[in-house]
Amino acid sequence: MSYREVASKQVLTWAFVAVAARMPVAMAPLALVFLVRERPGGYTLGAALAAVYVLGEIIGAPVLGLRLNARRARPHLAVGLAGGAVGFAGLGALPGAHPVILGVFAFLAGAAPAAVSGGLRALLTSLVPGHAAEQALSVESMLTSAIWAIAPAAVTGLALGVAPGVPPLLAAALMGVSVAGLWLLPEGWQSEERTGRTSQLRAVASAWPVYVTGAAGLSLLALAELVLPALLEQRGIGVGWSGPLLLGMSAAAGVGAFLYGLRSWPGRLPTRSVLLLCGMSTAVVLVALTPDLAGIGAGLAVAGLLQSGAMLTRNLSLREALPPSALAAGYSVMYAAVSAGYAATGSLAGALLRLTDPSAAILAGVGLTLALTGVGWWGEIRRARRPGAAVSAVAAGSRAAGAARVGDGGPPARAKPRVGEAPRKRG
Repeated sequence: MSYREVASKQVLTWAFVAVAARMPVAMAPLALVFLVRERPGGYTLGAALAAVYVLGEIIGAPVLGLRLNARRARPHLAVGLAGGAVGFAGLGALPGAHPVILGVFAFLAGAAPAAVSGGLRALLTSLVPGHAAEQALSVESMLTSAIWAIAPAAVTGLALGVAPGVPPLLAAALMGVSVAGLWLLPEGWQSEERTGRTSQLRAVASAWPVYVTGAAGLSLLALAELVLPALLEQRGIGVGWSGPLLLGMSAAAGVGAFLYGLRSWPGRLPTRSVLLLCGMSTAVVLVALTPDLAGIGAGLAVAGLLQSGAMLTRNLSLREALPPSALAAGYSVMYAAVSAGYAATGSLAGALLRLTDPSAAILAGVGLTLALTGVGWWGEIRRARRPGAAVSAVAAGSRAAGAARVGDGGPPARAKPRVGEAPRKRG
């Protein structure tokens, strides 16, 4: 397997659009805190606005994702990004507004573009040969790791060095740029068949084990991130090390995504996911128990390295489980599940730190992650044993093989071109 399979002008264009669309998402929570921190009760208000933003994502992702048209997704994505730009612009232009008004803008900024991430991922896999999906998703994961590594530093520098309203205004400008960039990409992605709303909802709901394991993976790392400052203080280590440690974890995640895409890995996707989540849990236990900075850094780096692989396996599992027309909806529901897991983890971390020390809080989070992993694994086994599972697997394999034939330059499956399908170039 080679990354040359995904090296094309269209994938590069997709990457620019994805960065412009996703950087505001990575900037949002910290930008909201800095926006109002100088007001009375600013930190509390900032946390509340961040929670409203995440609530918007949780609600918007599944509701809007299920409405995406696989053949003509561009208008839906453009409207979502434009709505997000309006929300961020309102926050940046009116930082002194009443908290309710700021809450409305924060909710709009989170909800309107919430389905864009799933739509862009479905579009990316349609731009490459079917057998190069792992490499394409690995590239996406590396890009995401870079975005989340850069965003906090950018927000901090702009908010403290220029003005608190600048990061939301920059986020609005980036989303506006991404709207224009959509017209350089195909209108939609490949869809073999038209799927009714009811059957699509049923298909998306049937993949619930993947959503559970997805939420488990990010919730585990979210707990480690949120409790990290308190853990460092407990160990007698300066809390200023939190930034470098989390930056190292993001860098390790990027490396893990690159390594995952270099080759084909043995075993079924659900099995890989469980093994990676168990490895992550072991690494986070090391973070909770180790007494020194080096051990904490090593544990976070290993957890980040494995987390990118776990994220890729769940995206590939979802791609295997759903028809092309339901992929964006499935990715959007995954986004909502992960956001809900992160929000719940934040609440759990706050509650646990009032009752116990940071090490015990992290270990409790590991226990919750392993329980969710077990539920997801049980669901995968149960779904695989259903009478129609084998037929669905054969159909999914046929779709993937057909996509690979088209991507390799072989004869198309049909003489009539598919609506929204892009010409694929070999890099």
